[in-house]
Amino acid sequence: MTNLATLFKRALEARENAYAPYSGFKVGAAVLASNERIYVGANTENISYPCGTCAEEAAIASMVAAGERLISDIVIVADAQNLISPCGACLQRISEFSDSNTLVHLADLKDIQKTCRIVELLPQPFDEDLKK
Repeated sequence: MTNLATLFKRALEARENAYAPYSGFKVGAAVLASNERIYVGANTENISYPCGTCAEEAAIASMVAAGERLISDIVIVADAQNLISPCGACLQRISEFSDSNTLVHLADLKDIQKTCRIVELLPQPFDEDLKK
């Protein structure tokens, strides 16, 4: 079983590869899927700002491309004065591939500092009920 220290390390490594020449704000994410594999992502900026990609978005896309559909845990790492939480769009993305046990771990460059269930961060996501 993959432990949180490994997940944190992989998110930290992904953060180092972030492409953030405009903001200088690097973010890394690591997703542990239900198959125990880790998928990573880093924010990727673009001079046309709306075209950038969040680290969480990149990690989830990698997981989906590999055929997985369930996030067990996700670690998000950034170097900020306060812990960062995923943006609203990324909360919805995480929720799309989560269940009630999915944990979101917020980290600084030293370690994981806070852990929440996705439903605590996004208590009323868009979900299957929208189809009815």
